[in-house]
Amino acid sequence: MENRDRGNQSVTELILLGFENLPELQTLLFLVFLVIYIVTMAGNILIAALVVADQHLHTPMYFFLGNLSCLETCYSSTVLPKMLASLLSGDRTISVSSCIIQFYFFSALVGTECFLLSMMSYDRYLAICKPLHYAALMNDRLCLQLTIGSWMSGFLAMIIVTILMARLTFCGPTEINSFFCDFIPVIKLSCSDLHVLKVVAFICSSVFSVIPFILTLTSYICIIITILRIPSTTGKQKAFSTCSSHLIIVTIYYGTLIVAYMLPKIDTFRNLNKLFSVFYTVITPLFNPLIYSLRNKEVKEALRQALSKCVAFARIMEM
Repeated sequence: MENRDRGNQSVTELILLGFENLPELQTLLFLVFLVIYIVTMAGNILIAALVVADQHLHTPMYFFLGNLSCLETCYSSTVLPKMLASLLSGDRTISVSSCIIQFYFFSALVGTECFLLSMMSYDRYLAICKPLHYAALMNDRLCLQLTIGSWMSGFLAMIIVTILMARLTFCGPTEINSFFCDFIPVIKLSCSDLHVLKVVAFICSSVFSVIPFILTLTSYICIIITILRIPSTTGKQKAFSTCSSHLIIVTIYYGTLIVAYMLPKIDTFRNLNKLFSVFYTVITPLFNPLIYSLRNKEVKEALRQALSKCVAFARIMEM
């Protein structure tokens, strides 16, 4: 009640607490996250460049992978630069408008990634369960439509939520117990009526995260059933190898995302919740290029050829 009475004292800056409870590790955390950011950006940009440059990777699966890599570079750049600046300078303040903008891009990219992962699982479903019709069903036009739909859905869906958040009044306290502007920690600081915002946010999260998750889960259930029906062990291994990398990424992403948002929001689980948030915002984008480059023969071959061309070009320049 006191907070609502102070509605005319609206604050314009918030404080991201981040890892302030580890003051002696700030420099180490900065170096660790800086290395992760550099490797994440370099790895995902490399994957996207290989998909564009190598004709052997001009297939639906790698088209989706290239988009996922582009998304991961944006995803990391939404959270990590501010985190790194805070760790280096000690300045944890962020304006309300900047916080809402960060939330918009972060949540829009989360929604887009959920849809992209479901499109990739659908692609693997068609390749394994309907191999004779795969080329006809998953054509270039459909790939482009699914990809554009994924990006547009994520960014358009969060506009309504973001507009409602921009209308909130923040009267204090101003401390966000997170290292980025996530939905729950931010709205907890508002002294405005949150009923409409919570309903709209629930609908959007259900449509743009739960539905893609169900589609992904359904695709993999069908894939597993089909693989188990293959009589030969070699056939099973070959079929599973075509989707194993994507399955690992889906498991890590949804696993950490679900745990982070399902954990009770109490002090006992506060640090654990922050740890899982680090996993799905920082570590998962790092895993994407590592998993696909280490487990995928086509990507490794494309990388080997690209390196050979670079070495040959360097030798020509030296002559």
